[in-house]
Amino acid sequence: MYKIIIINGPNINLLGKREPNIYGNLSFTEFFDAVKEKYPNVALEHFQSNIEGEIIDKLQTCGFNYDGIILNAAAYTHTSIGIGDAVKAIETPVVEVHISNTFSREEFRHQSFISPNAKGVILGFGLQSYELAIQSFL
Repeated sequence: MYKIIIINGPNINLLGKREPNIYGNLSFTEFFDAVKEKYPNVALEHFQSNIEGEIIDKLQTCGFNYDGIILNAAAYTHTSIGIGDAVKAIETPVVEVHISNTFSREEFRHQSFISPNAKGVILGFGLQSYELAIQSFL
């Protein structure tokens, strides 16, 4: 059984309420519950924090004993050298995920400190981006 964790950064806890024209109307919990049912042979977990250091701590904790990490660092993607360094320091492969197409948005969202050390990047497919990331590990 694959052991995969989804780590979400700031404001992902507001999915379903925050800018539904960009992020949709579904909460992450609703989406996650459906995905867990769809992949019963995958040990799926998720973690969300608005605090950069907690995301780094979680990457370090999971980065040596999981089969995969799906990371949506949200706004920290474009600002956190620390999260980028944590991805580089761990052994577990990381797939960077974004709900929106960051390249069709503000220019500051075109830079990622995670991408250079990620196994891959999936963006722009809404919440399905997470499911595509899960499939990339199977």
